[in-house]
Amino acid sequence: MKAIMVMFDSLNRKMLEPYGCDWIPTPNFQRLADRAVTFDCNYVGSMPCMPARRELHTGRLNFQHRSWGPLEPFDDSMPEILKNNGIYTHLTTDHQHYWEDGGATYHHRYSSFDLNRGQEGDPWKTSPELIDATAERKLVGRVNYFDKANREYIDSEEKMPQARTFRAGLDFLEKNHEKDNWFLQIETFDPHEPFFTQKAYKEQFAHEYQGEMGDWPPYYFVTEGEDSVRHMRLEYASLITMCDHYLGKVLDKMDEYGLWEDTMLIVNTDHGFLLGEHDWWSKSIMPVYEEISHTPLFIYDPVSKAAGERREALTQTIDLPVTILDFFGMEIPKDMQGKSLFPVIREGKKVREYVIFGYHDGHCNLTDGNWVYMKAPLDGSELYEYTLMPTHMNSRFPVSELQDIGLQEPFSFTKGTRTMKISAKAGMNDAINFGTKLFCLESDPKQEHPLMDIGKETELANEMVKLMRENDCPVERYARFGFPEQGEVTEEHILAARKAETEDRIPEGLKNLEWERGAVNMYHVVKRFLGEGAVKAQELLVQKAEENVITRSSVGAWMSEIAPDGLKDMLWYFAALASRTE
Repeated sequence: MKAIMVMFDSLNRKMLEPYGCDWIPTPNFQRLADRAVTFDCNYVGSMPCMPARRELHTGRLNFQHRSWGPLEPFDDSMPEILKNNGIYTHLTTDHQHYWEDGGATYHHRYSSFDLNRGQEGDPWKTSPELIDATAERKLVGRVNYFDKANREYIDSEEKMPQARTFRAGLDFLEKNHEKDNWFLQIETFDPHEPFFTQKAYKEQFAHEYQGEMGDWPPYYFVTEGEDSVRHMRLEYASLITMCDHYLGKVLDKMDEYGLWEDTMLIVNTDHGFLLGEHDWWSKSIMPVYEEISHTPLFIYDPVSKAAGERREALTQTIDLPVTILDFFGMEIPKDMQGKSLFPVIREGKKVREYVIFGYHDGHCNLTDGNWVYMKAPLDGSELYEYTLMPTHMNSRFPVSELQDIGLQEPFSFTKGTRTMKISAKAGMNDAINFGTKLFCLESDPKQEHPLMDIGKETELANEMVKLMRENDCPVERYARFGFPEQGEVTEEHILAARKAETEDRIPEGLKNLEWERGAVNMYHVVKRFLGEGAVKAQELLVQKAEENVITRSSVGAWMSEIAPDGLKDMLWYFAALASRTE
């Protein structure tokens, strides 16, 4: 038996022909859909990039316990299990996060790996400008000097990281297609931003544009106007067509070597991406809307040979490693929570009723494929990292974070091992700013009209708590979301949490005034930056009120007067983010 996984990053399902896109030609994705099973209700789990890849190894959610980080010593690893049981595993990738501190333990789990440099801001090539920027302490800012240096070298399609990654995967197939017992993972960072590609792919989306957006959207709300949104979508579309082209080369090899007879093919992604929807760019900051959470998935099963069929069963990233292990006849480790998808593919069976997903410091989200429940954390709630590998995305934990480490008793999945318990902080744009949201996709597919239905919210909260308990969630996470550690969630719990998100966030002494939601969020950002200085300046804030209402403009005017000059720009940046409640 043989298996291939072709994995893209930040692939938006709505930009593919099999999922209804009629303006970006993706003939090879359609060709794949005609030969495989297309999944219509597949969702993310732990986010973003490396948490999702940890799930691809371990088959279990990790966002309740840990943010971005390496595989842990107690983690099960699907490719390593295959390797240790006589199945050769090979990874070819240009996903540069694998060779940062926060991804350092992943690629060594394979029998062999091929790393292709140059994506995003990969510190790969050098230039005189980069050396000057380093000396002048200009590396952090709007210009990514590493990316500029890399692009000076990547001056043709064959030098593109995606092209080199697929070429290495195709070389593996050419050499080994007659052999048995192997797993090949071809993983490209595209179409993740920046949307850098070559002229041939841009020509079919040629357009006039006078703005300054380039091909790299910010992690921010849209301020640039509809012309920039259109431009960025066309840049993304250009890169999508490149992804489609190289997917076609894999399908060609499947045809040429008759691999459809005995080779499973999985085509997937880690998450989607926002390109102006909900007036946001990118991911990570805003709630996890459908454009981010609801992802494309295609699987060809050489046993059933089901082709051109669709499945509506609810599935999730954690199901993929379990499915691969099942395909090779491996025993599934007890700590894996994913489900084999063969009953879905072969019999159309449902394997679950609900899934939860999210970021470590963000909302806890639940869906059944129709209802989407986004539960916001409460202000001031506890947050910890549980880890034996204290590294962030591209750095180790600084010693300042390691001064007060606790030792956590083993979780059910840590194989008797205690972990460090390290206090963590949410970012300046805390998820509490958006509040809890409830959507019904059947009546509101674009998630434009959040519902207030305490009965339904209570029902979904109980399903969420059930899955949290199955995940052996840290005890403080229940209080973080306003849930009881034991017993059922009641309407009283939901009402209390809603009050904590709204009324209780209005500053003491100013509760007699009416507040815009965004204004409250801005106030808390100012307080986080300026501490008691902001509290002492409340009288000035009252003077800025507009007819007894504290608006975002009121807080902005107040903030401009009390903020020190050296903090003004940063304070405005985070206050503007916090003012957005959708």
